[in-house]
Amino acid sequence: MESGKASLDFADRPVFAAVIQPHRSLDRNGLRTVMALCCLAGAAASIPFLVLGLWPVAGFFGLELLALSVAISANARSGRSFEQVVLTPFELLLRRVSHRGERREWRFNPLWTKLGRETDDEFGLQRLWLISRGEQVAIARELSPPERETFARALGSALVQVNRRF
Repeated sequence: MESGKASLDFADRPVFAAVIQPHRSLDRNGLRTVMALCCLAGAAASIPFLVLGLWPVAGFFGLELLALSVAISANARSGRSFEQVVLTPFELLLRRVSHRGERREWRFNPLWTKLGRETDDEFGLQRLWLISRGEQVAIARELSPPERETFARALGSALVQVNRRF
């Protein structure tokens, strides 16, 4: 009975696990600070126009701030998406969750899965994808080329490690 439990633990234990999220340079407080500074700059810039009686210019400053606010909010929402890669001895799971919460999953047999790469001499690893039984799925799209290379090395060595066990 105990040996069966040990084999289940071995099968469920991840050999490799990673979560890839889009990089965002500012957190929520940073975004609020940027918007507050833009509002102050817009208000300060519109005062001379209001004094001169050119009040429509101040309205256009307001519209620009509204457009900036919408763009910053959309960018912050898109940062909630992520990609999860989990490799166990019997399965390679790729899960993508969009910023809207939509989920998409791919499951591969690690024995039949390899990494495809597109490398540029000047810019490094441009594209990375999983190939299994004729299906190709792009992964690590949100990473920079050096980060993508590090990720590819780690995932590739984990795939080799799994294949050696069998």
